[in-house]
Amino acid sequence: MTAAPFTRTSLAAQAAYQDLVALHLDEAVVELRGKATRRTRNGRGYWYDRYRVGTEVKERYIGEDVPEIAERLASIDAVRARAAGRRQRAAALVRVLRAERYLPLDTNTGSLLSAMATAGVFRLGGVVVGTQAFRLYAAELGVAIPVGGSAMTQDIDIASFERLSIALGDVVERPIAEILSDFAFDDVPGLDPRAPAWRWRQTAGELLVEFLTPSFREDEDVRPLPALGVHAQSLHHLDFLLSAPIPAVGLYRHGVLVRIPRPERFAVHKLIVADRRRARGDALRAHKDREQARFLVGVLASDRPDDLAEAYETARTRGPRWSARLDATLTLMPDVRDVLEEVSR
Repeated sequence: MTAAPFTRTSLAAQAAYQDLVALHLDEAVVELRGKATRRTRNGRGYWYDRYRVGTEVKERYIGEDVPEIAERLASIDAVRARAAGRRQRAAALVRVLRAERYLPLDTNTGSLLSAMATAGVFRLGGVVVGTQAFRLYAAELGVAIPVGGSAMTQDIDIASFERLSIALGDVVERPIAEILSDFAFDDVPGLDPRAPAWRWRQTAGELLVEFLTPSFREDEDVRPLPALGVHAQSLHHLDFLLSAPIPAVGLYRHGVLVRIPRPERFAVHKLIVADRRRARGDALRAHKDREQARFLVGVLASDRPDDLAEAYETARTRGPRWSARLDATLTLMPDVRDVLEEVSR
């Protein structure tokens, strides 16, 4: 049934990764300064740390009201007790995962993502997308990611919803532009010199950082992300990718907690964008998209077929343009098409 062969990692490694994620999620609530307060915005629940500084009441965003956060807030004393020695335990788990040949973050990428995490980028809605996210699915899915072109990148792509960024009412603790400047990044001018910067390139290397956001207009333009203090290039189909992201830990030092898309949505999204890139003449990146999708479809068809089928069917219900993109890519990938049709029966 698989679209591409894959190798599973040991059960011990999979358990170590889940423990590592849990340790980092504990940290999201142990620093509570005041009272955890639930707010409802646009029909969705969000948790805030509400505390007083002198005569002023402040609110710091904790995260969306999901079971993992709600359970930790309900048992905050137990979570704080577990937090003792967290960094040492996390570092030991990272060593276990490195020994299992999970792909670590290189020093350049790891240090930058760590600085962004400390500033609150991922707490405030940032999601790592692109190949950096693909590499992190190894630990999430308990498989070995093939070391090759499909897993190599010099890009860090971070996406977020503009509407969420506005609604949160909180901002990063340190400006993103200042962090990037510390790492010797310069902004890259776009086609329109009047448009705000949304991508930065490191002057001493090839690392490129881009900020993205879903487009809900006919045109794709540059939009603000107030919570992150940056602007982002808007792209069609990105809202599908960013629905209900999951936590992930990158292997750098004692680990870096970020958020990534759900793997089934990532796989289906890659099938869609592969056709867009092929139509624009970007054959190399389109091929990379297809190979990442092929690998994930193979794993998910075996381990999470219902999730894969739901994501695939949801994309098809978005309209004829979405279906046409999928069909165009799957014509080039009959093995993947057969797997998706089988799990969708």
